[in-house]
Parts: sequence; structure tokens; C-alpha cells
Amino acid sequence: MDLNHGQTIMKTCIGLLIIAIGSMGQSSSYVPIRKVKNWAWESFWLVQGLFAWLVFPWLGALLGVPAGHTLGDILAAGHGAALQAAVFGALWGIGGLTFGLSMRYLGVALGQSIALGTCSAFGTLIPALMAGRDLLHGAGLVLLAGVSVAIAGIAVIGYAAGLRARNMTAEQQRAAVKDFALGKGLLVALLAGVMSACFSLGLAAAEPIQAAALGAGAKSLVAGLPGICMITLGGFLTNALYCVWQNIKNKSYRDYLQRPGGAAANNLLFSALAGALWYSQFFGLALGKSFLVEGSVMMAFSWSILMSLNILFSNIWGIILKEWRGAKEETIVVLVLGMAVLIFSLLIPELF
Repeated sequence: MDLNHGQTIMKTCIGLLIIAIGSMGQSSSYVPIRKVKNWAWESFWLVQGLFAWLVFPWLGALLGVPAGHTLGDILAAGHGAALQAAVFGALWGIGGLTFGLSMRYLGVALGQSIALGTCSAFGTLIPALMAGRDLLHGAGLVLLAGVSVAIAGIAVIGYAAGLRARNMTAEQQRAAVKDFALGKGLLVALLAGVMSACFSLGLAAAEPIQAAALGAGAKSLVAGLPGICMITLGGFLTNALYCVWQNIKNKSYRDYLQRPGGAAANNLLFSALAGALWYSQFFGLALGKSFLVEGSVMMAFSWSILMSLNILFSNIWGIILKEWRGAKEETIVVLVLGMAVLIFSLLIPELF
């Protein structure tokens, strides 16, 4: 193995580690939300979204703005890419909205597995096809194989969740997930996955913004962050419209009128923490991709890697939060098998 190849492997490992850390943050973001008390779903979803899709992405974007320039300069230099990224972000926002509902109806483990699995496939393969990559030969075939194995692992995890549901009474299901509804949850999770894949399309649309940041002197490590800011802006607008409508419809806007201190301070704190953890996945993705070889299979597979890691960590949290409590031993074996297949899928671009 020559020195250059060894350096490439080392940089790839560093990039994957950074992506994994961000993924761990995202998968942990629903834990603080469990600490939010006496707020309607739409209220805490809007507040955490304010931090996850506006505040922290804006702060992150500033890191990608070189001295002597403004964020507006970088976005304008992208020649219309900012608007395209925001439109894809708005479509992704629909996925983000239904993604939150999938957690509500299916729990962290099953909800994220189905939604993120669908998102992984569409978000990886559609940009590859749009870029003209041949998925039946060479590197394209390796990419297709990696996605297929990842989907297989997700299917096994979904099967484990189905076994759990069959072996649990309705009371046990609701003890693990308060608003458990399998049929409704599956439909919502599938819709969430398809629409959430638009974030990956937004990343492709935002590439001119990244190029503009690099041309202005930004470091490659953070040059992708201004584009992400525009995608999350579009997502925030979609979610905000729905949540405000629900606030008015359900008169839950009173949640925001609580006196400072006590429950209000508690809810604001944990919503902000959830938002920071949620944003960490894309912060980590932008930083991690800067260590990957441009145009490589690993770079094209990075979206699927992020989604697969999110599923792995979300199921670990599902076990910690006792969502799998009462499941039979064979169900846990199937779950672990599915997680092992997911881990193997992450190695395919390097093995082949």
C-alpha cells in the first residue's frame, strides 16, 4: 500500500467518524423532547425547529464565510442556487414534519428505521441518476449494492419491529409508545422518507454555493455549511406554517404565553438542546464529506451512510428507552442481525 493510498484511507476514516458523531447527535435529539412538559406537539416541534433549522444552521453558515465577505455575498455568488436549495428544503420540510409524526406513532426505533431507510434509498440513488452515473457497471454498481444491502438491513429491522408488535398487547405497545398506531405510523413514515430525500437533492443544488465559498477563500472543512443553511430555511418555513396553523386550530398558542421560569424555561431549554442535536447530523455531514475523495463512491454513498448510522443509533436509543421491552429473544436476535447488516453496508464502498 503506497503512502497516498494510506493517507486516503486515513482521511476517509476521519470523515466517517465525524459523520458518525453528527449522526449520534441527531439520533439523540428526541431524548430532550421527552423532557418537554405540558406543550402541544406542534408547539415544541416549532420551537425546536426554530433552533434546528434557523439558529444553529445560521451560526454554522457563518463559519463558512471568509473574512471580508458576508453570507449574502456567498449566497448571491451561487447564481440562483440558494433559491433552488430552499425549494428542495421546503419539500424536505414536509418530510421533516411527517418524520416527527412517525416518531409519535411508531416510536424512535421503528419510526426512524422506516423513514430513514426510504430516505436513504431515494436520497442516494436519485442524485446519482441525475448526475448521469451508471448504476449497473463499475463504481455505480458498487453504490447500488451498498444501498441495496442497507435497505435489506432496514427491512430486517422493520421485520423485528413487526415481530415485537405482534407479541405485545395494545396496552404494552402504548406503554412503550404513548400514541402508538401501526397503520397510520407506517404511512406517515413512508411519506417522511420519500420527502426527506429532497434534502440530498438540496445538497446537490447547493454545490454552486459551496464552490463560491471556496472561491472566496473559505476552508473546505466548512464551505458546505452556507448551502445547508438555505435548505433548512426552506424546511423551517414548511414546518412553521403547519405548526402555526395547528396552534390556531387547537388554541395551543397559549403554550407560548406561559410566564417565564418553571415549565416554560424547562421546555425552551430542552427544545433548544434537541434542535442543536438535530442539526449536528448535517453539520457533521458537511465537515465529514470534506475528508472524502471528490467523485468517489464513498462520497456518493455518504448520504446513505448518514441515514444508516441514524437508524443504528436510533435503535440503540430505542433499547435504552425500553421501547423493545417485552419483546421475545428471537425478536431481539432479528433486530441485532438487521443492525449488523447495516454496519456491513457501510463497509461495501471500501471493500469493493
